Amino acid sequence: MLKCSYKIPPLPLDVDVESKAVLKSVAAAYRALSDLRRQAAKVPNQGILIDTLALQEAQASSEIENIVTTQDEVFRIGPTTSARLDPRQKEVANYRDSLWVGHQGLLNTGGLITNNIIIGVFQNLKKNTGGFRNTPGTKLENEFTKDVVYVPPQTEAEISKHMSVLETFINEPDSCAWDPLVKMAVIHHQFESIHPFPDGNGRVGRILNVLFLVQQGLLDSPILYLSRFITQTKPDYYRLLQAVRDEGAWEDWILYMLRGVEATALETSDLLSGINHLLFEYKNKLREEHSRIYSHELLNTMFKHPYTRIEYVVGETGVGRQAAARHLDELAAAGFLEKTKIGRDNYYINVRLVDLFLNRPSMVSQ
Repeated sequence: MLKCSYKIPPLPLDVDVESKAVLKSVAAAYRALSDLRRQAAKVPNQGILIDTLALQEAQASSEIENIVTTQDEVFRIGPTTSARLDPRQKEVANYRDSLWVGHQGLLNTGGLITNNIIIGVFQNLKKNTGGFRNTPGTKLENEFTKDVVYVPPQTEAEISKHMSVLETFINEPDSCAWDPLVKMAVIHHQFESIHPFPDGNGRVGRILNVLFLVQQGLLDSPILYLSRFITQTKPDYYRLLQAVRDEGAWEDWILYMLRGVEATALETSDLLSGINHLLFEYKNKLREEHSRIYSHELLNTMFKHPYTRIEYVVGETGVGRQAAARHLDELAAAGFLEKTKIGRDNYYINVRLVDLFLNRPSMVSQ
């Protein structure tokens, strides 16, 4: 059996993780989160944000695992997983659905993030009935040199013990006196070091981040995702994860995660501002120029599904298929949408909304 190369510490940590630099970064992250919550509150239908941003998160999180999809492929993923999706699209769709499994679990438990919820997220992500690792031999390698950089706990008993401690730490308000954002950074590192599942630990860990932010009341709904920041700083992410194990460099790791929260909140606020402006522009024009077909449900469908289809309109507005087709064709003729055929399917693309996602600035420079 492989020997663990890092002794996972008990929680809370027996080190001072709230340095002056960390607390300064915490304050900056909270300012950015406050702006994000204000922008999100302006969107009249939170489902618009949750559905669209969840797909973006799913794409970015999958990209970290080298599952690369284009925006075009992502926006063609509908409300439910389709048998016609290619394997990469299915991975993204599974991640999106796993996020909802976790969020619904959080609501069902009254705010507890249990190991059963975490296992449920994993099972939905991988589409199996597995749980914590029960076979030794897991090791993490440098993706370029193939050198072993870390050996996580090997036995199911060890993994279950560490995950039980982590579950308690997550859910007990008095488990430590740290700021919740600092606690989130430590939870993420602890989870990735336990590495409890045979596969998908990174994606499950990133879902755990947003669930914790919702649990702590820092988000009203799951709309802040760190995966895009991690994708753009991937070498730093893995280097700093390992530096904690090798050198106990907790401050650098926590500062990295806090910068990620701040940068992501600022970038998402800008995106939501653009979505809000476009949403109200479309709403006013539709009411004035196409009042015969206007409805809140039709407008919401155009923004929940940037690549919408006739069946989405039927399902979300209640009109018949022929009426839905006429409405979409009218919107396309008026320039609100762009009709295009991809394979056998007609899509009605909200081009200006898609452009907002395509033209998002890099977060690395922030």
